[in-house]
Amino acid sequence: MSITTGIVTFIIVWWTSLFMVLPFGIKGQWENGTVKDGSEPGAPVKPQILRKFMITTGVAVIFWIVVYVVITTHALQLISFDWLFGAPIKP
Repeated sequence: MSITTGIVTFIIVWWTSLFMVLPFGIKGQWENGTVKDGSEPGAPVKPQILRKFMITTGVAVIFWIVVYVVITTHALQLISFDWLFGAPIKP
């Protein structure tokens, strides 16, 4: 895996992890009873975005290491899925 591929893969894994982490611990304004005039009632009271970015980075590093190991060790190859395509695949 080249350095460019590694960086791009990390960015994709990081963004995917961010969307997984964002909803955790969110309370809307309507849940706290503190809806401000002109704002969306479902807007978060305390989004804790910096904390979520740090959690996302940790999760992304773990996922990226798994992806890196799978790619560099060739743990998954197209030949492993020959049953899926219905015909044997020649390497």
